[in-house]
Amino acid sequence: MLLGAAAWGSTGTAAHFAPAGTSSASIGAARIALGGLLLLGFAVSTPERRRDVRRLLAGGGLTRTALVLAAVAVGGYQLCFFTAVRMTGVAIGTVVAIGSAPVFTGALSRLAGGPRFDVRWMAATAAAVAGCAVLVASGRASGVSVGGVGLALAAGFCYAIYAVTASRLITGGNPEGAVMGLLFGGAAVLLAPVLATGSAGWLLTGRGLAVTAYLGIVTTGLAYLLYGRGLRTVSAPVAVTLGLAEPVIAAILGLVVLGERLTVTDVAGLALVGLALATLVGGRAPAAPPRSLPG
Repeated sequence: MLLGAAAWGSTGTAAHFAPAGTSSASIGAARIALGGLLLLGFAVSTPERRRDVRRLLAGGGLTRTALVLAAVAVGGYQLCFFTAVRMTGVAIGTVVAIGSAPVFTGALSRLAGGPRFDVRWMAATAAAVAGCAVLVASGRASGVSVGGVGLALAAGFCYAIYAVTASRLITGGNPEGAVMGLLFGGAAVLLAPVLATGSAGWLLTGRGLAVTAYLGIVTTGLAYLLYGRGLRTVSAPVAVTLGLAEPVIAAILGLVVLGERLTVTDVAGLALVGLALATLVGGRAPAAPPRSLPG
C-alpha cells in the first residue's frame, strides 16, 4: 500500500508536464483510459481470472450496484483531483484531497457496519480537518484557490467511496484483480466521452504520450494492483491512512521539482496533516471489516 501511495504522490507532478493547454479533465480521462484498460486486461487475462470476473458480476444486485457506484467514484476522483491541483497547486491540492479522505472513509465505513470511532481516530481526524482548514484560510496570500480546495475535498469523498467499496468486495472473497479490473474498466468507459469530446491532440505529442504512459501504467495500473493486494488484510480506514504517504511525496515533488512555494501558514497546515498521520499510524488498527457486503 505504501508503494502504491508513493506512486500516486507523483501523479500531480507528472500531470504538470503535459503539453500546455491540456485540460485537467482530459488528463484524468487519459490516465484512466489507459490504466483502466490495463487493469481490465489483467482481470481477464486467464480463464481462471475470467471466471472470477463472471462470479463477481453474478454476485447479485447489491454487488453490481456497489461496482457501479465505485466506478463512478473513480471517474469523479480523476476529474476533481486533476482540476484541483491545476487550480491550487500540486502540494496543496494533494494534501487536501488525501488528508480529507480518512474523515470520509471513517464515516462511510462506520455507516457500512465498521468499527466504532475511538479517541485516537477522532483526534487524528480533527487534526486533518484543521490542517485543511488552515490551508483554506491562508487563501490568496499563497495562491490557494478556494474552489480548488473544494474540488480537492470532493476528490477525497470520491476516494473514500471507492476505498470502502473495494475493501468490502475484496475482503468478501473476491480477487483484487477482478475488483480493480471492473472498477477501473468501468471508469474508463464512463470517462471515454470526456476524452473524445475534448481536444485530444496533445496525446499525439511525445510529451503527451510520455505523461499518459506514466500516469496510466505506474500511477494507475501498478499502484492500484498493489493497493488492492493490501486490501486483502487491511481495513479501509487503515488503508486510507496509509494513503496519507501520498501528499508527503506530492509535497516534496511540488517543492523540489516544480519550485512551488509555501507560506508559514501552509507549512502549519501541512504539519497538522502530518500530525494526523503520525497519530493514526501510532494507534491500534481498527478491526477488519465484515467479509461480505452489508444487507
